[in-house]
Formats: sequence, structure tokens, C-alpha cells
Amino acid sequence: MSVTSPIQSTATFSSTADQTQDLTSKVVEEVERLNTRLAEARVVIGRIIFGQTKVIDDSIITLLAGGHALLIGVPGLAKTRLVQTLGTVFGMDAKRVQFTPDLMPADILGSEVLEEADSGARSFRFITGPVFCQLLMADEINRASPRTQSALLQAMQEHRVSIAGQYHDLPSPFHVLATQNPLEQEGTYPLPEAQLDRFLMQIDVGYPDIEAERRMMLATTGAAEEKPSAVLSAAELIAAQQLVRRIPVGESVVTAILTLVRAGRPEDSPLEMVRRHVAWGPGPRAAQALMLAVRAKALIDGRLAPSVDDVVALARPILQHRMALGFAARAEGIAVADVIAGLVATVN
Repeated sequence: MSVTSPIQSTATFSSTADQTQDLTSKVVEEVERLNTRLAEARVVIGRIIFGQTKVIDDSIITLLAGGHALLIGVPGLAKTRLVQTLGTVFGMDAKRVQFTPDLMPADILGSEVLEEADSGARSFRFITGPVFCQLLMADEINRASPRTQSALLQAMQEHRVSIAGQYHDLPSPFHVLATQNPLEQEGTYPLPEAQLDRFLMQIDVGYPDIEAERRMMLATTGAAEEKPSAVLSAAELIAAQQLVRRIPVGESVVTAILTLVRAGRPEDSPLEMVRRHVAWGPGPRAAQALMLAVRAKALIDGRLAPSVDDVVALARPILQHRMALGFAARAEGIAVADVIAGLVATVN
């Protein structure tokens, strides 16, 4: 049996410590370099989208976390323009699909066509649909039937689609940014819960303040209008997404995420409000989304690790579409936001 001498043990420990320090230094350098580029990207987007700083930040967090976002707001709040601007700034191939009641799954995924060669031989050829892009804008997603909405489920989760028994990989990165009008409900279909859970965030787009609206009015009605420019490439976005996963997370943040998510489930929640009013709560995917999102938020803020405050700040956009209230809550005028506020109090 071999015996390791104290000198060898000390040398091994020193080598491991040096490697850890080198790795940490490398991550710090990468975070600082990327933070500078992201700050530039936020400035460029801010010149096009006025008065929506939180919406812009949440959208960037979604991209850095490798997820999808559901943008909810009344018409005219630049949701479509935001998605187009993000595609340009982050150097992604972007496409747009206008969802309508007669839209079919093949209109999104693509279809096979029968072709005949000069020799007379016949074969099927797959023609790709608009989902084969890096940034897909699903405009007014709730106007399509559940059958068509479900066509996106596999694409959003697995980044591939199956047509006629054959799998077709989607480009990388792949993100879906969907929009939805919360007011008009005629001719719409509610999104299935399974599909809602695939969205990393639900981003509520509100009205801009008066100064932002003034700037918007003057900038968009003149002879010349500013255009966005590319700041990062798709390859750099992929590298940033990998860096997000390397950012360390403290035990206090992990505990806060688990406490928050598990307290939202009526089966074993310590909160009487949740047990009484919540029909179903967030699943494990919510905890995964929070873990990635708080890392991404720390990154764009120029910090090397997330804090519990990041968990609190992102609780509502991460959880609000992953919870449903019962009839008693609706009768009493209780909203999902009220329940989430009670959940946040458990981690403060």
C-alpha cells in the first residue's frame, strides 16, 4: 500500500488551489469583458425602445439564460420592435410568425413535398418552416389553436422537431419570444399549462412614462429614424450562456430559491394563503429557471455572484405564469401577484 507523504499532500493541495484561483481569475475576466459588451447592447436597445428598461433587462436575462419569454402588453408598446431589435443587436437570424386561428403546425415547422427527378424517381424533400431560425417571434401566440401552439412545445424544450418520424435539429442558439394581448380575448385560445411552463419568464410590458413617450413620439415621427446595430454575434451569445452556468451561486441563494418555489405549492406550503387560494403551483422547472436567471442578472449588473435580492426581483416574472388560482381567490379579488408577494416575504 502506497503512502502519500505530507510534502506530497501539501504540493497537491497547493496545485489544486492554484488551479482554482486561475479558474476564478479567468471567470472574473470573462464576466468583466462581457459586462462591458452587454452595457453597450443595452444602450443600443435603449435608443430604439424608450422607457422600458426593466423589460429590456428581463429580455436580455432570458437570452443569457438560454430561455424563452412571453411578452404581455396592450398593442402599441413596441413588443414586436423589441424582438426585432434584440435579433439585430445579438446577431441572430430572426423570423416572425403572425399567429392566426387558421395557422397550421406545418406553417411553423415545415412540411415534406413529393418531388420527381428527371429519371422519374420520386422522393420526399423536407422544406423547413420559420421555426428554423435563432430567434422566433410568435406574434399574438394565443390567437392560434392549441394544436398549432403545441407544435412549438418540442422545439422550445428540445431545440429540434420531428417530421414524418425524422428529427431535425434547430439552429443554435434558439429562442422563442412570444407576444400576447391581455385585453382582447375574442377569437383567442388560452395557452396550455405545459407550454406556459416552457417560457422562462412572463414579461409584462406597461406604458412608458411621459418623458419616454415624448422621446418616442419625436424620434419615430421625424424624417430619419435610428436603426439598431449588431453588438454581439450569435456565437458570442452562446459563449455568454455557457459563462452564466459557470457563475457560482451561494447556499443562501439556493435555499431562497427552494423556499420560494416550494412555498408556492398548495400541497405542502406553510402559507395559509397558498393552501387556500392556489389551485396548482410552480414545478421544478421554476427553480431551474430562477437559478439561471439570477446568475444572468448578476452578470448584466457586473457582479460575480447572485444575491437573495436577485431572487426577490425575478420572483414575479418567473412564477406568475406557473401558478393558477382557484375560484375562491378570484371571487375575493386576489391576484397571482398578491400570492407571489406573500411568497417573497418568506425569503426576505
